[in-house]
Amino acid sequence: MKRNAFLAIAIGGLSAGLIDLAQALVLFGTRVPLGIAAGLIGRPAAHAGGVAVYALGIFLHFFIATSAATVYYVASRRLDFLKEHWLICGLFYGAAIDQVMTLIVLPLSALQARGPYKLHDLLLGIGVHMITVGLPISFSVWRFGNQSAVSINSSRVSR
Repeated sequence: MKRNAFLAIAIGGLSAGLIDLAQALVLFGTRVPLGIAAGLIGRPAAHAGGVAVYALGIFLHFFIATSAATVYYVASRRLDFLKEHWLICGLFYGAAIDQVMTLIVLPLSALQARGPYKLHDLLLGIGVHMITVGLPISFSVWRFGNQSAVSINSSRVSR
């Protein structure tokens, strides 16, 4: 059971982090990790920093993605529909993650990013996170954290 939890969380968090970071780098450029680090250490310190600050931003990004995967996995232990309907739940979870980051985390961070937000930017953020974060996490929990799916696949292979 612990192995399945570790796989579900690790693969979900790493894949969501990698896909989301890749799309952010393509859309916004290579300074994205500096912006992520700025949420913790402030904008002046982040932009004055070098490789260490860049690495901090990447670490924080993957930490947040893995934390999101952990929350989904823990919730899926009590709420079976999160595993049974991983596609729909993953899309909603990605949208929820985007809104938590936008409306709670960023305003409380060192960036103190608050609205007003443009509708286009809100919808784009929600749509991107539905696909790049929510789906990889929900699929990973369904595939690696679902005991019945793992045992069903094992029995099919042994036949």
